[in-house]
Amino acid sequence: MTHKRPILLVCTGNLCRSPMAEAILKDLLRMDGRAGTYEVHSAGTWTLGGSGPSSLAAQVMDEMGLDISDHRSRHLGRDDVEEAALIIAMAREHKEALAAEFPGSSGKISLLRELAGESGDIADPYGSDSLDLYRECASEIRRLLKKAYPRILELAGENMLGE
Repeated sequence: MTHKRPILLVCTGNLCRSPMAEAILKDLLRMDGRAGTYEVHSAGTWTLGGSGPSSLAAQVMDEMGLDISDHRSRHLGRDDVEEAALIIAMAREHKEALAAEFPGSSGKISLLRELAGESGDIADPYGSDSLDLYRECASEIRRLLKKAYPRILELAGENMLGE
C-alpha cells in the first residue's frame, strides 16, 4: 500500500496565502500527473479555524481557474506537523514558530522563497481591499511554487523514506 506524501503550507490565518498556495500546488501536481502521489493541505499558526477564505483571495483564485470557495481555515496542530513530509512556510515568523514548538520537525520546515533559491517572506495581503495586491501575492506564490517545484518533490520524497 502506498501512502500519499503530505505537504503542508502554512501562514498566519489560513485565509489568504496558504489557501492560495495549496490550490496552486494542487494544480501543479494535477498538471504533472502527480496528484495521486501527494496530499496537499494548508493551516494557520494563529487562527481558531472554520473561517472561509478572504473574498479577494477567492476572487483571484477564481481568475486563475482555481476554486477555494469551500476552504475553511484550520489551526495547525501537532498531528499536522508530525504527519507532514514537508512543511512550507510563507514567512520566517511561521518557520521560527514551528521550529520552536516542534523542534523535532525543524528539518522538514522550509520557507517557500528558500525552496525557490531566494530569500524573504511572502507579504500578507490580509486586511487590504486592493484586488491588485492579492493578484500580486498569488502571482508571486505561483512563480515561486513553479520555481521550487522540483525541490518540493525531492524534499517531500526524502522525508517520507523509512516510513
